[in-house]
Amino acid sequence: MFALRTAVFEVLGRGIRSGPRLVSAGREAAKCQTCFGDARSLAARASLLHVSRTYATVKSPGGPSQLDDLPPTMFKKEYLGIQNTEGVNDVVKRLLSLDMASQSDKLKIKIQQLVDKVRRSPDDNTSPEVYIANLTARIQNFKEHLQNHPKDKANKRWMLMSIDRRKKLLKFLRRTRYDAFEHVCAQLGIEYTFPPEYYRRATKRWIAKKAFCLQVYKEAKKLKEKELSQRKKRIPKARSPLYVFPQPSN
Repeated sequence: MFALRTAVFEVLGRGIRSGPRLVSAGREAAKCQTCFGDARSLAARASLLHVSRTYATVKSPGGPSQLDDLPPTMFKKEYLGIQNTEGVNDVVKRLLSLDMASQSDKLKIKIQQLVDKVRRSPDDNTSPEVYIANLTARIQNFKEHLQNHPKDKANKRWMLMSIDRRKKLLKFLRRTRYDAFEHVCAQLGIEYTFPPEYYRRATKRWIAKKAFCLQVYKEAKKLKEKELSQRKKRIPKARSPLYVFPQPSN
């Protein structure tokens, strides 16, 4: 609302183009109070409304979606097992297919396709591979939504939570079943990167403090080694026993 008010005031002060010449919207608005039938004042008001509406309806262009490769003639997930659909009415087919399906119905089909690529068996629904495929489809859906709605903080939060959950599952799968980990990354197009050594932002003060701490650690290590070597020099190599026990004679 503050940005819209700023844009309106900027237009009022700068002037807007109405017809072949540049007119001041503030001056024309003042004329509107005395003469409502003036054509120029009506043009200025219409131009001002057009600027405000254009500002309010600007949207960022969206890119390609992961759901574009789904054919519209494919049935929904609930009706995939229907047989003998040749004699069904066309309107009923459209209602049961993806032609008139919602975003959530299409996302269910996409999740099922990704799960079928990585599942261990046809009855597998709880393995880490299945969860990773499910999260991958949802993360991509969140990304596409944020491209059109970048101020949606709730979806961004859910996307970050899903990414963290998928990282943990990939780490567990890499530690337990490395062959399955490679298969999942290849099938789902995931590029696994190792977590950084430090998660905090590397400022100049932090870098200087880290270098100083490393220098102190090295100097302390050298002093310990020097003290240990001096102790070894003070200790004699061989000591004569204090008492020799007599050996029994046969």
